[in-house]
Amino acid sequence: MLIFATLFIMLAGMVEAKMEGANGAAPDLEKQPMSKLEARLVEIDAELDELASCSLRSGTGTVGFRSEDHPDPNHSEWIQVNLDKKTSMDQIVLVPAIWRDTQTGFQADGFPVEFRLIAGTGDTSKTIAAYSAEDGLLPRIAPLVISFPPITASWLRLEVTTLGPRAWDNRYILQLSEIMIFNGSENVALRQRIESSSVSDLGKDRPRRKESVVDGFVPYLMNAAQGKQSIPYVSPVGIGDQPSITLDLGKVLPLNRIHLHSVESSDTVPQTTLSNFLIPQRLLIEGATHPDFSDAVLLAEYRNQNIFDTGPIIMRRFPETHCRYVRLTATKPYIDTLSSPAGSKIGFAEIELFAQGSNVASGLSVDINFEQLSLDRTLSALTDGRNLYGTILPIREWMRQLSHRHDLEIERPHIVAELNRRYHRQKSTLHLLAWLVALLGGGIVITVLIEKVLRQRAVFKTRERIAANLHDELGANLHAIGMLGDMAREEAGASDRLTEIVTRIRALTDRTGSAARYCADMLEADDLCSDLTEEMKRSSYRLLADAEHEITFEGEEFLKSLNPKKRIDLFLFYKESLTNIIRHSNATQVTTHLKAKQKEIFLEITDNGDGFSADSNHIPSSLKRRARLLGAQLDVSSNKDSGTRITLHLKLHRRGHTH
Repeated sequence: MLIFATLFIMLAGMVEAKMEGANGAAPDLEKQPMSKLEARLVEIDAELDELASCSLRSGTGTVGFRSEDHPDPNHSEWIQVNLDKKTSMDQIVLVPAIWRDTQTGFQADGFPVEFRLIAGTGDTSKTIAAYSAEDGLLPRIAPLVISFPPITASWLRLEVTTLGPRAWDNRYILQLSEIMIFNGSENVALRQRIESSSVSDLGKDRPRRKESVVDGFVPYLMNAAQGKQSIPYVSPVGIGDQPSITLDLGKVLPLNRIHLHSVESSDTVPQTTLSNFLIPQRLLIEGATHPDFSDAVLLAEYRNQNIFDTGPIIMRRFPETHCRYVRLTATKPYIDTLSSPAGSKIGFAEIELFAQGSNVASGLSVDINFEQLSLDRTLSALTDGRNLYGTILPIREWMRQLSHRHDLEIERPHIVAELNRRYHRQKSTLHLLAWLVALLGGGIVITVLIEKVLRQRAVFKTRERIAANLHDELGANLHAIGMLGDMAREEAGASDRLTEIVTRIRALTDRTGSAARYCADMLEADDLCSDLTEEMKRSSYRLLADAEHEITFEGEEFLKSLNPKKRIDLFLFYKESLTNIIRHSNATQVTTHLKAKQKEIFLEITDNGDGFSADSNHIPSSLKRRARLLGAQLDVSSNKDSGTRITLHLKLHRRGHTH
């Protein structure tokens, strides 16, 4: 047993050591308990369900900023955003330009590998953040969000010391789709003045002019994970030369920004319209405190001069102005040439007006100066806070969710790989341990069987030795006594009394020799009392020859299933009971009844002898000893008038009572 247990422990340790040394995971994950990794995986999946997705926009539009290209990455390039005044800032967002890789899918193109961000005022500057290749920012298509304690600055510079590759020719450049600088919820970099060390496209109508890096157009569609879909508002055809949309804020508020969400037609594949669908060529945005706009102030002007002036969200900042009413007038509306007849139209997915960082247009009613014919495209869609994908998020929150989704999607495969490695290790370990347990179990069974055989052999030898000694020694001595008795009888002559005594001695020695042989046979033979009922009958007739005796049996078939030890012990108990009756009771009648069932045996012996006083509660010690060896319950009741009743109750268990 000890050998098998030691072997089991050694092999289990070897398996664990082998599996620990194979397929090593990241050290930080290896140190985490499995329960923590599983909990983290559940947490990541729950977070991913709540985060916006990086749904890429389609159609045409600006790409962003691109520097001159270089043959190797070790060149410096910089781009600087000059703010119109000293401004507090606490977060910077770098949005990559995205390239379609036919092998790996969409990837960032020309994103800087080693760079730092510097903010300052005049000649005073401070490094906000610095990154290198070891930080593992790539690959990515999501924005990089950099948060820091608030600082005040009038410019921000991105200085790159190691450039990223341009995918199609492996030249090295600095390329970004957008740079955002946040002061709270406000992107203070929007449409600010840009300086750069170099630029690849200089023309104003080119897709990569340097001003594109702060035009507010990003390569994503706002696809939040929350909210119901909202169908954009589209006006009827032929709404006039100067259609307008008016919003009543309900009270005077300090406005400083407007977001116009374009009608995104990506619900069809392929798209049936261009990305500037329904966007006016010229749009005036006015604010006023009177409903007739007698005190109108121009808040912002939008000109759609080419396809690079449009995008999913048109954002305009303007000086803070107190207004209650806002009017959007298309002085040059969009002309739908596909309609028959062709005519002017206007439409947006959402109009957002911001005061102190909050959208105050949400849920407002909208007025128009033209007739609304369609009931399918309701004006409420302009201020319901939803787009084609669901809820419209604040820009800063949108960028944060996209960046956080990227981080989680990078982390998740590592956790899954580590968990799979541990599951495989557990499975292999359990498989081998199952074999070891089976081996150990087999070894235990074999050991028990061997031990049982050895024990039975030792018992057999002991019984054989006792029987031989008893037979040889006691038999020889008794035989000698018998011979001496014969000699004494021969020498006694005519003395009749002596002859009678010697004759009785001879008879006694014969009976004692027979008893010794019987005991020896009991020790040597396993099949003794094979027929228990016959043995009990013979003993009762022999021992109760001078008394009337009746013996009955029930369930004899169950008695045959008893193992030899139980049969012998039950027989000896019965014989000892008769012996006690002969010696002490002076009984003339004895009745025996044995009843056997599948799980229990009842033995009852009664006589009409002298009995004993109930107060003495005297039970012969020999009967107690025999009952204890049987593992049975014994009850003896008696009184001087009705004799004695001996009752034995033996419960049989599955093990130990059958062959």
